[in-house]
Amino acid sequence: MHIDIDKDVCIGAGQCALAAPGVFTQDDDGFSTLLPGREDGTGDPMAREAARACPVGAIKVSA
Repeated sequence: MHIDIDKDVCIGAGQCALAAPGVFTQDDDGFSTLLPGREDGTGDPMAREAARACPVGAIKVSA
């Protein structure tokens, strides 16, 4: 699994961190970022839910 966050699109809504707190967090400016070592989602099924929950579609999860 590969997770990509488009930092130019992210508005910092935080829905990803709420949906998959084991994969996503927010940086000091409030924008989405991946937790260290979680760049591949490490099989967390909520990573895809986090992508769906993003109100602006800034997160892409691919196989």
